[in-house]
Amino acid sequence: MTTETGELRRPPTVVPPGERGATRIADRVVAKIASQAAREAIGELPEDAAPPHATVVVHHDIARVRVHLELGYPTDIGARCARVRRHVVERVVALVGMEVPEVAVHVERLHLTPAHGAGQGRTR
Repeated sequence: MTTETGELRRPPTVVPPGERGATRIADRVVAKIASQAAREAIGELPEDAAPPHATVVVHHDIARVRVHLELGYPTDIGARCARVRRHVVERVVALVGMEVPEVAVHVERLHLTPAHGAGQGRTR
């Protein structure tokens, strides 16, 4: 539509610009954030350990996270897993603004630290 002076006239906007559309963050993006947060929380990994990885299911801005990791042994497994849970929640909330009601941490493998020696064990 044009006006009498030849200018283009735009139809009235019903929805304010700041409220148009939606932002969707893919599950895999949230999973990458959770994986990085887990790496930050556990600190240095044992030499032959795989880095943490996460899987995420997002539904209506609620992210349910599963983190899979390997730890050095001996260590306080419960405390380290709690630290991972807290940090993952903090980072996901801060970076994507999603609610994270659940972070399941799966310790897939324990690596004997060099200080305790792989050859040491029970002897007869």
